[in-house]
Amino acid sequence: MLATLPETLTILGLESSCDDTAAAIVRQSGDKPPEILASIVHGQNELHSAFGGVVPEIAARAHAEKLDYSVEEALTTSGLTLAEIDAIAVTAGPGLIGGVLSGVMCAKGLSAGLNIPLVGVNHLAGHALTPRLTDQATYPYLMLLVSGGHCQFLIAHGPERFSRLGGTIDDAPGEAFDKTARLLGLPQPGGPSVQAEAKYGDPKAHRFPRPLLDRPGCNMSFSGLKTALLRARDAVMAEHGGLPKQARADLCAGFQAAVVDVLAEKTRRALEVYLADTPSKPLLAVAGGVAANTAIRARLETVCADHSVTFTAPPLALCTDNAAMIAYAGLERFRSGAQDDMTLSARPRWPLDKTAPALLGSGKRGAKA
Repeated sequence: MLATLPETLTILGLESSCDDTAAAIVRQSGDKPPEILASIVHGQNELHSAFGGVVPEIAARAHAEKLDYSVEEALTTSGLTLAEIDAIAVTAGPGLIGGVLSGVMCAKGLSAGLNIPLVGVNHLAGHALTPRLTDQATYPYLMLLVSGGHCQFLIAHGPERFSRLGGTIDDAPGEAFDKTARLLGLPQPGGPSVQAEAKYGDPKAHRFPRPLLDRPGCNMSFSGLKTALLRARDAVMAEHGGLPKQARADLCAGFQAAVVDVLAEKTRRALEVYLADTPSKPLLAVAGGVAANTAIRARLETVCADHSVTFTAPPLALCTDNAAMIAYAGLERFRSGAQDDMTLSARPRWPLDKTAPALLGSGKRGAKA
């Protein structure tokens, strides 16, 4: 750890936890708002499209090939050199282990070669701290982290202190959107495809279940909703001898409406818990890939308005995986005194709230969420 940190910190962030290879540079001077000097993201949709989902081995190879180029692009975009970087922040988990390992090894090489500090970052913390990067949110705030692999309500008390109020006990919403798209013959990623189809559908044509709304608390379930859609699709195909375009749009609209209703009601319950501590500036933030869904955003804004709570969501480019959020989360960790060394490990699982019971069970690698 540096004895005295400079007033201005410039952090290079690396992200490779799933199928986006990203590098970014974030700078902050004192208490001034942070600046994103560069944010480079290389997606892998074309590499995985033929398989209907992300293939971990293919993703890991692509990360290994693209990470150094992404760093070069970030430096060129920002107009900086490696000599002007104060520390390297890297996603150290959770995620697909091959991709996480690629990023961690690249970051270690840069840290050792430049003799500058290394900061491991929890990918989920990157999403959870995005409101501080984009809107200078003050602690404590309520975060709905909703993505392809995760969905949970968190109260953010600090850069490494989070209280989980609830989360999904099975599929994450993004995963459910992807599976729905596959069942209906729509391209991946499923979220944008289903949302686009839903615009032309009737959300009341099919009455899908709203799982766990009859139970107290903030936990969610989306696996049964996916199964209900499969059965509805099969019934439509049996009746029509195929899947008509309008019927597919109706299925998408009904599925999306069910997800929106579940997230809205569970958000209302999470807000009641959060507001019980009467924060002076109550704020609900949403982040993660599914936060790009406009229907979900609109309903959450309504829920917040009903509770006189400020609502914020990052720009669409910062909803999905990116390295700017990792650089900023690393900056907060580093400024608070945290630093890692060459023993930093890549972790497939890494819950933010270590005191909360596991939602998805545990194994040799620890709690899943």
